[in-house]
Amino acid sequence: MSNLELDPPETLCADEPAAQGIEVIEPRDVPLGGPRAMPVRRTLPSRQRSLVGAWCFLDHYGPDDVSATGGMRVPPHPHTGLQTVSWLFTGEIEHRDSAGHRATVRPGELNLMTAGRGINHSEYSTPGTTTLHGVQLWTALPGPFRFAPPGFERYVPPAMALPSADGGRAGELRVFLGALHGSASPVRTYTALLGAEAVLDPGREAVLEVAGQFEHAILADGGALEVDGTALGEAHLAFLAPGRGRIRLANPGPRPVRAVILGGPPFPEEITMWWNFVGRSHEEVAAFREAWNGQLAGRGPADDGEPFGPVVELTGGDAALPAPPLPNVRLRPRPRAHGIQGTVEKEASMTLQESERQSGKTEFVHADQRHRYEVHVGGVVAGFTQYREKEGGSVYAFDHTEVADGYSGMGLASKLVTYALDDVRAAERRIRPYCPYVRAFIKRHPDYADLVEDGFVMDED
Repeated sequence: MSNLELDPPETLCADEPAAQGIEVIEPRDVPLGGPRAMPVRRTLPSRQRSLVGAWCFLDHYGPDDVSATGGMRVPPHPHTGLQTVSWLFTGEIEHRDSAGHRATVRPGELNLMTAGRGINHSEYSTPGTTTLHGVQLWTALPGPFRFAPPGFERYVPPAMALPSADGGRAGELRVFLGALHGSASPVRTYTALLGAEAVLDPGREAVLEVAGQFEHAILADGGALEVDGTALGEAHLAFLAPGRGRIRLANPGPRPVRAVILGGPPFPEEITMWWNFVGRSHEEVAAFREAWNGQLAGRGPADDGEPFGPVVELTGGDAALPAPPLPNVRLRPRPRAHGIQGTVEKEASMTLQESERQSGKTEFVHADQRHRYEVHVGGVVAGFTQYREKEGGSVYAFDHTEVADGYSGMGLASKLVTYALDDVRAAERRIRPYCPYVRAFIKRHPDYADLVEDGFVMDED
């Protein structure tokens, strides 16, 4: 979903120290596309808080009468440096993006789009939709992966019983990202994340066993909700600082109440959000804006193609959305929580590495749709080596290898390239090692030299 505000405020993504209690964030109303369009209620970013873990944007909409508002009608628009998470309660939305993905977003189905270095997409409610109700979420990509190739994934999480505080059944739970109460999503993310929907039956309570190092946020939908004894009004968001291993949810009302549960370790970087871009500085965001508007005006670079991919097919005569003017003041990122970026970053890295050592869950996969091999640590993408297909797919041209800072010193890059080259050999393909790391690896391990395409010149050290 786009941020359609014509005068989007500067968002300084840095949080104030959280109190030990629960911080309640009130929603603000934003018309999606104009005064007569579908209204949404936004709680992230807010004046109080910009981030919950890597979660940096939360729009909550509906139940919306499509016959009165026209529903969702969002023409092609760009994104950078983030992932979009679409989660519906009622209705359907058609998604199209410049990476070639087209999907129908349905209730209870995760649709995750990776923008990375740049993508554009459109979102329209389907003709058969009469009521639209759901949430649209964004997560910020960490530094090593914020220019990752664009991508798209779908996942339908199973519905499981939500145990009540007294051992019975309190309702239903669906975990679309991360893990909770024995249910784990297979979708890979670039930071540790939790995303889930819980529907509590009337008069029931549930106790969630959560990761103590995570920040958490709980959104109330459909009525009043109590979070650790704090009353949460409709569409309000409760923020809980790290240090809690359990969260108690209660539905005191006569109807089922939905809770959208988000979480993640404190994001260790300062970021600047403006319109539909997540960057690290004023200059970077301004460059994103100029690139998109230049592309719409036909000024895209001739050598590398369009930076956001081709503009997706226009629907109903709607033109692609140009980026609005920048504010008259400089966009300013500020330090992360407590103003001690280094400490938070160090603690987050230690948490991730300690999690890997304790669980031992390191996995190497060929993410062929993204044209790369990845190493996953505890369900998080910790590194990748990417390639381009040449000669009809018989040759892989490796051009970049990267491991996130929090996972350095663990030997992951060497293991990852070994896995990739073994897979190339098994598939009887050849390689062009443009990537300096892959080229140096082959020089250190000459038993892989036979994979190099004939005629490729290996540079001297």
